[in-house]
Amino acid sequence: MNKIDLDGQKAIVTGGAMGIGFAIAQRLVASGAQVELWDKDERALDEATSQLGTAATRRVVELTDAAGVAAATTAAQQALGRIDIYCANAGIAGPNHPLWEYPIDAWRQVIELDLNAVFYGLRAVVPHMIQQNYGRIVTTASIAGKEGNPNASAYSAAKAGVIALTKSLGKELAAHDIAVNAITPAAARTRIFDQMSPEHIQFMLTKIPRGRFVEVEEIAALVAWLASAENRFTTGAVFDLSGGRATY
Repeated sequence: MNKIDLDGQKAIVTGGAMGIGFAIAQRLVASGAQVELWDKDERALDEATSQLGTAATRRVVELTDAAGVAAATTAAQQALGRIDIYCANAGIAGPNHPLWEYPIDAWRQVIELDLNAVFYGLRAVVPHMIQQNYGRIVTTASIAGKEGNPNASAYSAAKAGVIALTKSLGKELAAHDIAVNAITPAAARTRIFDQMSPEHIQFMLTKIPRGRFVEVEEIAALVAWLASAENRFTTGAVFDLSGGRATY
């Protein structure tokens, strides 16, 4: 493993208790960062922080509560001393249905966590980064946000929104040493698969020229570089981890 230099950096990873978020936290810690994990699953947070050791702390946060996210950001800034890195990673897949049969409550739940919660977090953390004139933001979108997966309209729409949100914020912060970039991975075998039908999982696999799903460690490796001071020019960009699926 190549070590990206993140010595002394202070990071927040949402959805950091498991899956892609935990892999990102592992890689940031291995690169020298101090990481605060945000998740609503307290038991999973305890297990994750125990595995990561003293470089990791945890905070129970309901990411769909804008006021709660703002309060958690202030508390994290006070606890960490500063916020250098913010990885907006938490998300859900939602059920698989044709759009005209998609449950309205499920649609709202997916949009609220996968898109609105990203906005709540960025809205809270950006002023701290502007004040210190430094920051690295990485949002987890999806290849579905670029191509649109059938029977996953809510997830696809939310992730397309994350891409546009990232590009917009990158332009707004371009005068500062704050880089804002998105990643668009193909599917990874995490607990999010529990929310998908076997048919949808197989559909996603057949779309990947590599013939396999992306590994969470591969995602984390890219995030670590995007979160580093070395990435000081690229902003408002989208980085694919699609195994050859992406066409643009």
